[in-house]
Amino acid sequence: MELRQLRYFVRIVECGSMGRAAIELDVVTSTLSQQISRLESELSVRLLQRTKTGIQPTEAGLAFWHRAQLVLRHADDAARVAKAGRLAGQVAVGFAPSTSGVVALPFMRAMRERYPDISLRVVESLSGNLESMLVARQIDLAILFGSATGKRLSTVPLLDERLFAISAARSDLPANAKGLSIRELAAFPLIVPSGNHGLRVLINAAFAKANCQINLAAEIDGLATLMEAVGSGLGATIQPGAALARCDATAFRIVPVHSAYLTRLNQLASLSDDELSPAGLAARVVLKSVTRELVSAGKWAGAKLVSDDS
Repeated sequence: MELRQLRYFVRIVECGSMGRAAIELDVVTSTLSQQISRLESELSVRLLQRTKTGIQPTEAGLAFWHRAQLVLRHADDAARVAKAGRLAGQVAVGFAPSTSGVVALPFMRAMRERYPDISLRVVESLSGNLESMLVARQIDLAILFGSATGKRLSTVPLLDERLFAISAARSDLPANAKGLSIRELAAFPLIVPSGNHGLRVLINAAFAKANCQINLAAEIDGLATLMEAVGSGLGATIQPGAALARCDATAFRIVPVHSAYLTRLNQLASLSDDELSPAGLAARVVLKSVTRELVSAGKWAGAKLVSDDS
């Protein structure tokens, strides 16, 4: 098995076409076909199949594709290390939008200072999407909410994040309030994410435990648009304090909510140690360190560190 064959196979799967892959790789189609045939013969398994819409991986091919991507990334990292003479490589890191607003830039600065030859790719998406990308080996590590369910993922608890009622500064949400109960909060129109969003699941559970109904003003899944709607006075929301990281905090009113159910666990999830590249291992250590520094310095509103044994 050759790295060249793996690169050919990965590109064919990504393009969904032997012809398009040949153009991108600057080789003739017959060469691609021959190399894939040799690869399948060596593995004694069918990796690709033709369909009406193009070429797709078989079930075995899909599993092989995930691993092949990882092998190629590690091979590229090894080449960079050899050329640079110090720790190098590429690491893909995922953050949810609210998390990214607090930690992404401090993490990137710390990585540049400590490991300037490591190239970072930052992915911003919902926690559930990030976990799926981890399982598919499309990213190396991410901060996820709740418990990661993917097999062969390494997880370390980072912090518990308290959720707050947030409204425009000029709204009817009580100023200088020590806190609101769920029943009191139910009187205000709320702008929250839609039902499949992890945060909405927490909110629904809290209202159900209090035997209250959400006064739903709107459902918005994008954090930036949601906070704009709240800032314009269209309703209040329930979010972590980190949701204000990219906003003018003076334009909002933030009030604690008295509910044991409105907290969420932030975990650092990554590929297992035997799969994570040296660059990935270094990035994981830096991300954990930066996160804890931010919380300890009071720069992560509503966050409380969770002790772990690692």
